[in-house]
Amino acid sequence: MTEQPLAGRTVVDLTTALAGPYATLLLGGLGARVIKVENPRTGGDSSRGNAPYLGRDGLGLGRVHDDDMSVSMLLRGRNKESVTLDLKHPRGREVLAGLVGHADVLVENYSAGVTTRLGIDPAAMLAVNPKLVYTSISGFGAQGGPAKAMDTIVQALSGIMGTAGQEGDDPVRNGLPVGDLVAPLFAVIGTLAALVQADRTGVGQHVDVSMLGALTSLVACEPFDAYAAVGLAQRTGSLVPRLAPFGLFEAKDGWLALCGPTDRFAAGVFQAMGEPGLAADPRFATRDARVANATALHELIGTWAAGQDRVAAVASLVENGVPAAEVREPAEAVRDPLVRARDEVVALTHPSHGATADISATGVPIVFSGSAVGFDRPAPALGEHNDLVYGDLLGYDGDRLAALRADRVI
Repeated sequence: MTEQPLAGRTVVDLTTALAGPYATLLLGGLGARVIKVENPRTGGDSSRGNAPYLGRDGLGLGRVHDDDMSVSMLLRGRNKESVTLDLKHPRGREVLAGLVGHADVLVENYSAGVTTRLGIDPAAMLAVNPKLVYTSISGFGAQGGPAKAMDTIVQALSGIMGTAGQEGDDPVRNGLPVGDLVAPLFAVIGTLAALVQADRTGVGQHVDVSMLGALTSLVACEPFDAYAAVGLAQRTGSLVPRLAPFGLFEAKDGWLALCGPTDRFAAGVFQAMGEPGLAADPRFATRDARVANATALHELIGTWAAGQDRVAAVASLVENGVPAAEVREPAEAVRDPLVRARDEVVALTHPSHGATADISATGVPIVFSGSAVGFDRPAPALGEHNDLVYGDLLGYDGDRLAALRADRVI
């Protein structure tokens, strides 16, 4: 293996909670040096206070020992160095400028206007380092928006709550915080593209990603407005009539998913059901006919599935060339041997006490043929790397570090 893709790159991480830290987690997993700047007056990243906690006694809803750590921070803090810095202190901004001078990337997820009030906005930081890629992740973009942005607020505004469930149902909030997770993916894409351009031109720039825009852009990938215009249901529940046979069906011992929109796949469904003659039935012989008769078709499949064991039904469908699978619970899915073997999901451990509980965490879901990526360093304690970063990187001596501590700058 060669060195990691982002080896030699330095990221100054001013993020907190989930959207920003997930972006810097990925950059760290790709090999960048990530220096996480945390506020010493507030106890650092808000995720450090999220239950549950992991420690020498395993998992718990509250802290029992001083070194118990939030599972959220254990997951999001891997491959990062933690320094403390009060950015409201004038000397804190001076220290940050020193870090930015050594950095390739700065990532922040403050609300719109906060960085300007702190004097650390893109213009100020690019004046320090003209080649800097300054990446912002916010609810609505740099110009601000109508509300305080949280994942549920963004889901509500994006339209995604009106895509799940059936027509007439209440809005459905996605249990996965998709707004908080989609925006950092686009932020990483934008950051890497801007790094390529900065390498070519010597000029950095501001990369501005909004949670609302990122999530709504994905909603717009499926033409829900066009469906509404021609009378197709936008919310179809567990079945998708316009692609029939397509959806979720309940077996004797659980649920299964199948996708059979083409003639070949539909014929495979009928074969698995033991009803190959349905492929010649005028109601189901063509794609348009199956869509027109989706209710009857799905009822037939539902009756068949109800009499089957889930594993056997899926095996029969797959054997006949139909895309099909069991519907898993999250705890089962993250222990799939395939995703574990590819390090797309990895085990999470405490930095001092190891694997005191069986916990799964995201890996880097990209496999490179010539690079090793992933997370080989645990989450840091608050300010654990102050001496390393301020001393070794910025060259501060012991007296200067002591003075900064005494004045509560770090």
